[in-house]
Amino acid sequence: MKAISKFIYFKLMGWEIVGDYPRDIQKYVIIGAPHTSYYDFIIGILVRNILEVEINFIAKAALFKPPFGFIFRNFGGIPVDRTKSNNLVEAIIAVFNSKESFKLALSPEGTRKEVGKWKTGFYYMAKGANVPVVMFVFGKKQVTLSEPFYTTDDMDADIKKLQSFYKGVQEKTPKYS
Repeated sequence: MKAISKFIYFKLMGWEIVGDYPRDIQKYVIIGAPHTSYYDFIIGILVRNILEVEINFIAKAALFKPPFGFIFRNFGGIPVDRTKSNNLVEAIIAVFNSKESFKLALSPEGTRKEVGKWKTGFYYMAKGANVPVVMFVFGKKQVTLSEPFYTTDDMDADIKKLQSFYKGVQEKTPKYS
């Protein structure tokens, strides 16, 4: 898969990767933004394959129904029922605590639609599991990965710091698809 992903990503698409996933940390939350297109998922899977890091992701449960649900599961997807309150944050913290190695990617916006502010579930997951946040930016034909960021006791300052990493990034689909 790595060779095929490299060919598609570098040769056909002409993209580049800046940075790497932390190799010395076994657990972290990855946030990818801005999430405006289904294309972001494809980019994420290609980068994951190229860098050879096992990463899970959460997505709306509707994506996991036949006929294509098996594809999302094989890529490490975890379905989320967004129609009811099911304490997802606590469930994800429990998964982090039960595994030796677990990396979870998600969008802080929680959707591909334009949002006024980020949802904070990712933050509470990282804080509750005592794991860092790694930022993943899609833009200008490159993916940029940050150094791990450890949350503090000042959520507002932490969110501002995390959002500053994305400042000035031009999304793939500016009008939101």
